[in-house]
Order: sequence, then structure tokens, then C-alpha cells
Amino acid sequence: MIKIIFKIKTSSFIFVQLFLSMFSNSTKYAIKAVLYLAVHSSEDQKIMIKDIAEPINVPKHYIAKILQTLSKLDLVSSHKGPKGGFYLNEKNRQVKVIQIINAIDGEDRMNSCLLSLNECNVDNPCSLHHLVFREKQQILKRLECTSLNELAAHINDGKSVLPL
Repeated sequence: MIKIIFKIKTSSFIFVQLFLSMFSNSTKYAIKAVLYLAVHSSEDQKIMIKDIAEPINVPKHYIAKILQTLSKLDLVSSHKGPKGGFYLNEKNRQVKVIQIINAIDGEDRMNSCLLSLNECNVDNPCSLHHLVFREKQQILKRLECTSLNELAAHINDGKSVLPL
């Protein structure tokens, strides 16, 4: 499980937990996989699916499909063959977290209503809208500004954990 700690008011902790639950399992797996690659791979050290799947505890076929999707979108790099595998090049390391989320879940999911009401918006808010809108916008902004490289640096510096 990835623990992401945002510097937001303590009273917003419940909202952060609710907001993070908006990620699909596929997105959680994708983030774990790309962070694993960010910490452990390079252009000279590609990692095979079986070597990614086991430490992040995701079935091989499932993570293979996710990484193939990200590779097609040029969010991660891959190389076929006996010395092949997945890795992050310098361009991939600059990818923002929101790009991974959007690639797997689509852009609408992160902007959707927490109660899944289609008609919820600023002009027609649901009952939770006023409670969470500002914080949700702050988190989205952070996801848009934070790169995989920054998250990997936090892991490498011991500022955050990625149990692998």
C-alpha cells in the first residue's frame, strides 16, 4: 500500500482518505509499478514483468497489461528481447502523477462527484461538494505538479515509503 501524505489541515484527513479511495485498483497498481520502476530501473537496468509483479503484489498478467498501456502512451519505456523489460528514462521520470491516473482511469474520474452524481457541479452541488471542493482542487493541483522523479526521491531519501 502506498501512503501519500499531503500537508493539508488535519480536519481534511478524512477527505484525503475518501479522495484516495477514488483511485481504481488499476490506478493504485500503476502508481506502485511506476514508482518501483522509478526507484529500481534505468535505461541500463530494465525490469521484467515477473520482477515487478512479485514485490508490488500484483498478478503478472494484470501489471503487464497496465504497463503496456502506459508504454503505448510513452509514460514508461520498454524494450523487447532477452535483455528487455520496463524502465523509466529521463523523460518518463518527469511524468506527473496525474498523467498516470488519467491514463488508467480517464480524466473524468478525478473530477467526478464523490457521490457519483452526474449532475453535481459548482452551480448544482451535491451535499458533499461544499465540504470538499477546495481541498479536492488542491490535491488535483499537487498531482498535476508532482513528478515520478520527485516521489522516487522521497522514497530514496526515506521521506516516504513504498513497501516492496
